[in-house]
Parts: sequence; structure tokens; C-alpha cells
Amino acid sequence: MSTAFDNADFPAYTMGRAADMIGVTPAFLRSLGTAGLIEPERSLGGHRRYSRHQLQLATRVRQLLDDGILLTAACRIVMLEDRLAAAHRHILALGGTLTAEDLADLPTQTHPDIATTHYYPSPRPDRSPSAP
Repeated sequence: MSTAFDNADFPAYTMGRAADMIGVTPAFLRSLGTAGLIEPERSLGGHRRYSRHQLQLATRVRQLLDDGILLTAACRIVMLEDRLAAAHRHILALGGTLTAEDLADLPTQTHPDIATTHYYPSPRPDRSPSAP
């Protein structure tokens, strides 16, 4: 017997509960709505309700932010990863096959060096990096 809670897209979680579950603040969840990544359903009273799928996307964005990726870029990456995973599910539903290289079950890990700012020395030896 299947229930609405078995559906990953069912908006089962209030903002406070959702934030607690994934270890973020409600403001972070609101920022993802502003960025266009997730649009929570609204209860009859106007309160935001989040699905498990939306919380998975929010968790992935949080991971990318922790790796030093900007919010807009992190949201774009997560949207593209989600669309790729949906395309792979569609291919399989149509009877197609995927190779090991095609699988999008696990998100690609970001390289930690891309978040590190590198400053290069001034081309003129008489100028220090902090001098105007």
C-alpha cells in the first residue's frame, strides 16, 4: 500500500522541520526559493511545505557552498545534476541502457582548489600587493 509519504515530491515538511532535518536555517531555505532552485508548496495558511526531493537538492547546494561555490553557481550545478538524473531515469524507463560513465547517482565531487583564492605577485618589483 503506497501513501503520499512514499512520494519524494509530496510536500510533507514544514520549514522549521525541513531546516532541522538537513541542518540549515529557515533563511537558507528561503534563499533557495529566491534563487529559483526550489519552490515549496504552500499550506492553506500560507506556510511553506517542502518535499524530500527539495530537501535533497538543498542539501547538495549546502555541500557546494561548503566547498566554496557561490550560491547562484551551486544552484545551477544542482539543477543540472537533477535534470541529468531525470534524463537518465527516462532513458531507463524507455528501455535504454546507461554505461558506468553515464550514471548520475552520485554527485560529482568538487575540487577543493577551485575555492582557494590565489594572489599573484605584482609584475613590478617596486610595488607590494597591498600598495595601490
